[in-house]
Amino acid sequence: MKVEGRNSVFELLKTDKEIDKILVQRDLKDDASKRLINVIRSQKVKIQMVDKYVIEKESESKRSQGFIAYVSDYKYFDLEDILDDVKEKDGFVVVLNEILDPHNLGSIIRVCECAGVDGLIIGKDRSASVSDTVMRISAGALNHVKVARVVNINHAIDTLKDEGFWVYGAEVGGQRLYDANLTGKICLVIGGEDSGVKRLTKEKCDGIISIPMFGKVNSLNASVACGVAVYEVVRQRIQKGN
Repeated sequence: MKVEGRNSVFELLKTDKEIDKILVQRDLKDDASKRLINVIRSQKVKIQMVDKYVIEKESESKRSQGFIAYVSDYKYFDLEDILDDVKEKDGFVVVLNEILDPHNLGSIIRVCECAGVDGLIIGKDRSASVSDTVMRISAGALNHVKVARVVNINHAIDTLKDEGFWVYGAEVGGQRLYDANLTGKICLVIGGEDSGVKRLTKEKCDGIISIPMFGKVNSLNASVACGVAVYEVVRQRIQKGN
């Protein structure tokens, strides 16, 4: 898997992931690039200085900024790994119900990492998977948040409920987001771009919360809706003193 761009490569270097090599454009003169090259060398990662045309050929995003790291394919976590992390605290988990667009998945991972979400759960089927595009859109956040991939989303929700989580689906027609009590152990379920939260999954939820809409368009992009809902949880936690 390729990790492209200065910020993404820098975030990758903060982890314990094994890096095969990093291609670096040889004529980079800006200070930010020089600093990153020094960090790469200080960590004794294999660095290969190449001409610009090589970077352009290897880059899938065409926005590599002269840096492309090669790492093994993403290794998903188990749901149990996430649950182990939250045994002694009020956990915060996000379940993605058929998010198909890798750009949305990458954006959701980024906002969830920024908000301190303990883990994300995606399905093995009918879901975007972690890819070079997802890594790039996440701007390196994927290196710092656990993503579990499960066979059955509804069974995963049952497990979370057994562990004391309150599960809320973000969907139209529910309780106003800002009136819901989103403190304690919380799981947010974000539905797919077109279909929303699936019916059987919705029935598993303890409640449905909705973002108030005041314009003529009655829906938000999945990653934007996730950001609004996730940060309402953050706001309530800060207000409560968590």
